[in-house]
Amino acid sequence: MKKILAIIMMVLGVFTSSFGADNSLKDIQKKGKMIVGLDATFAPMGFRDEAGNIVGFDIDLANEVAKRLGVTAEFKPCEWDGILFDLKGKKIDMVWNGMTITEAREKQALFSEPYFEDGQMIFSRKENKIDKVAELEGKVVGLQLGSSADVAVAKNPISQKTKEIKKYATNVEALMDLEAGRLDAVVVDAVNGKYYNSKKNALAYSTESLTTEYYGVAFRKSDKEFRNEVQKALDEMKKDGTYDKIVSKWFGE
Repeated sequence: MKKILAIIMMVLGVFTSSFGADNSLKDIQKKGKMIVGLDATFAPMGFRDEAGNIVGFDIDLANEVAKRLGVTAEFKPCEWDGILFDLKGKKIDMVWNGMTITEAREKQALFSEPYFEDGQMIFSRKENKIDKVAELEGKVVGLQLGSSADVAVAKNPISQKTKEIKKYATNVEALMDLEAGRLDAVVVDAVNGKYYNSKKNALAYSTESLTTEYYGVAFRKSDKEFRNEVQKALDEMKKDGTYDKIVSKWFGE
């Protein structure tokens, strides 16, 4: 009887262990690709070039990591406001697109270590430059729905003093409305706003930032092995100089 009970306990133990096992890395390796979710308008992190190809700083990083994992990277554009739902729903395997690590997002996803620093800045037309957060009082302000700018403005007391806050599906739409005179200002990630403006040089940006932020790669909470392998590859890229080469390509020295 004791032997039978021991066998039963052993079988139950194996079953429980297998059921709770983290096969995230094996699953990625088995299918031979990792599906990367992104907002394909967020230049220079991930966006479409003139030929329609998805390119960018994060794209180069993800492709290099995929190569080191022995798989390919497939990029899937998503609506930013619902991208973490796409992640949890397994429509994508990760979010790699200048996603700021926040307490709220950490409750929904598992993040890599920070790999890039940025902040929320105010962009305005040169003839009506807004340089300080306080100068947003009485102004019509645009930002991307569900973005870090959305959170930063909502947390700032200035949000109660603006004339109106308009929310857009993409930063590009907001910046285009700013150029057209339908907005007084846009709050956006500095790296995105500056890259957009580098093509036209029609806008001014503030010397004061609303926040200092750090970007991370987001994974499902259960996918620890996959996350750790990606982190290992990123660490190796920083040590061997590959990361710095990609930085120089997109941002210069």
